[in-house]
Amino acid sequence: MLLLDNIYKTFNAGTVNEKRALNGVNLQLEEGDFVTVIGGNGAGKSTTLNAIAGVFPVDKGTIRIGGEDITRLPEYKRAKFLGRVFQDPMTGTAAGMQIDENLALAARRGESRGLKWGVTHKERDEYRELLKTLGLGLEDRLTAKVGLLSGGQRQALTLLMATLRKPKLLLLDEHTAALDPKTAAKVLELSDQIIAEHHLTTMMVTHNMKDAIAHGNRLVMMHDGRIILDIKGEEKKKLTVEDLLQKFSQASGGELNNDRMLLS
Repeated sequence: MLLLDNIYKTFNAGTVNEKRALNGVNLQLEEGDFVTVIGGNGAGKSTTLNAIAGVFPVDKGTIRIGGEDITRLPEYKRAKFLGRVFQDPMTGTAAGMQIDENLALAARRGESRGLKWGVTHKERDEYRELLKTLGLGLEDRLTAKVGLLSGGQRQALTLLMATLRKPKLLLLDEHTAALDPKTAAKVLELSDQIIAEHHLTTMMVTHNMKDAIAHGNRLVMMHDGRIILDIKGEEKKKLTVEDLLQKFSQASGGELNNDRMLLS
């Protein structure tokens, strides 16, 4: 479902601020894989997701989704393949629009836009049933402005919007990092539920080692713009934080010194 073949990306090339962000990234995801991606600041986690989404062109390498080469496709043309939830709860929704209008936008993604744009009664009934699955009471607030929702409610809604059209690939970019622990746990639970129900191929970037171990069927660790660990199957099921730290040291040749990961 996803193939990253020898991906390189350097920012500010030829200047004093030159930064090699991706350094030959190779990754293959089968349909239904749920991969957690972990690593320190600057390891290349979010840059990899941005490369897949087409936020910037890569310098070298090939990106395929569902067998189709999308390496040179602009970001807006990749939208039909992808669903994405960002770290900032404010990013994935239109704050000034109603809940039902946001869901309608997501449902119409990839379609040509015309004058007929309003939300129908049938659609509202469908959205009401969808929102019930979140267990947050949003089904009774269809006409509420999204800007009035809490961070957790917005992330849950964004998750629903990102998966409404069943994307070929779902990208979760530290989507619980800005939430309090209780709300983050709820959003992660909803993520697991939606991914399993729709059998979605997913990449979830996280700084939390416990979350990386507890969720998904594969764990990828990045360091200095490359993948240094790829753990799956029984090995992942038995993995502990201590094991992960040890494996990082062996693969990178040094100790993990990222406070954000260690404190989590």
